[in-house]
Amino acid sequence: MLLNPTGGVLGGDHLVTEIVQEADTHVCLTTPSATRIYRTAEKPAILETVIHLGEGGSLEYFPDHVIPHIGSALRQSLRVEMSRGSRAIILDSMASGRVAHGERWCFTEMDSRTEVYSCGRPLYINRTKIVPALKRPDQPGMMEQFDYLSCIGLFADGFTRWKEVSAALNEELKSVPDVYGGASRLSRGGCAVRFLARSASDMTLANKKLWDAARGQIAGLPPFEHRKY
Repeated sequence: MLLNPTGGVLGGDHLVTEIVQEADTHVCLTTPSATRIYRTAEKPAILETVIHLGEGGSLEYFPDHVIPHIGSALRQSLRVEMSRGSRAIILDSMASGRVAHGERWCFTEMDSRTEVYSCGRPLYINRTKIVPALKRPDQPGMMEQFDYLSCIGLFADGFTRWKEVSAALNEELKSVPDVYGGASRLSRGGCAVRFLARSASDMTLANKKLWDAARGQIAGLPPFEHRKY
């Protein structure tokens, strides 16, 4: 459980997390609850995470989603460096704001970058930058009425059944109401699932179903106990 004792992230905060997994280890990383990004007067909040995954290691990185408060600014990055024979399941998700308070796309900036490398070669680079003052995401043809965005990446060195995995994950998505998205194979060594949801509960349910399916598909593991308290 990764815990920020302040209960939230403030403008000007710069939090750096470095995790090293030795060979043949298996770690599931999560957070107790959503990460709240509070209003900033000047500097953005910066979150940097680097994970080194040893040979034959398994990583499940499933933090709860990010909730940007009105006037907040966040720049976050995640870099995963995989070694031979390792595998990883990685989640990145966010809300449009404090939806229950009527805040939708009221933050200043959200800049998120995820990079995954295998034996030094890039497998996956995903960049999301949202500046609502320049272009609101709820415009027609973009996120429209959806308030939650989630992306799950699956990576495994030496694994080849990505076509079957993508099909299985698409079937899981179909079983969740009010979500819109799909799974697709990467050029090598993985697949990615992206979807939009109308509510936090819909997104959480979809994330759980996809996580359980991913564990079974690439690691042969049963569903994980998701209770945190």
